Amino acid sequence: MMKAFVQHRGIAAAMLRPNIDTDAIIPSREMKRVSKQGLGEGLFAAWRYTLPGGRELNSDFILNQADYRDCSILLGGSNFGCGSSREHAVWALAEYGIRCVVAPSFGSIFYNNCIANGLLPLTLNEARIADIAQWVSSAPQRHQLEIDLAAQTLLWNQQCEPFDIDDSAKNMLLNGLDRIDLTLRHRDAIDHFEAADRERRPWAYLQGAATPAAKSISNS
Repeated sequence: MMKAFVQHRGIAAAMLRPNIDTDAIIPSREMKRVSKQGLGEGLFAAWRYTLPGGRELNSDFILNQADYRDCSILLGGSNFGCGSSREHAVWALAEYGIRCVVAPSFGSIFYNNCIANGLLPLTLNEARIADIAQWVSSAPQRHQLEIDLAAQTLLWNQQCEPFDIDDSAKNMLLNGLDRIDLTLRHRDAIDHFEAADRERRPWAYLQGAATPAAKSISNS
């Protein structure tokens, strides 16, 4: 089961350029592993490091600056996470420690991948995000954001911003459920269907046995 998102307080970094795509979030050259582990090192690699494929930190990049150490919230521009459907982008963000991305809009596949991996994609209007970014950047360590998913609010500078989220997405995040977990909540119904199906089609459950349709095809 993935980590639930209920409430979170954290340091936020503003990366307000529009159309930050999944290749910028994690370049393809950084996807050399067959697991999720280690992907955080490749997060924003083209901006984070000074040379392609190198590991010398670029001091100009916001996440490399001391004020943003332990950043767990990103403030993004419109269409954040557009581009390819690579789920590695969300895995890299999560392993780095990002719990929430706040943006005016998201790439649709990226948005769904966030929900499926316990990362909150929080939508606010562009002008409000700009205001929040200005407040945060004046003192990043002190001016932290507080997010309450159950109440659907973001607190900053003693102001409370409501946000919308689909009920099913909210349920998954609050309860730490991925798509498999959602399916397994219907385990009793699945077991009941399989038991009935075994009685109705016992031949389908014989190991190595071909179905009547397959036998028909093989004999034709």
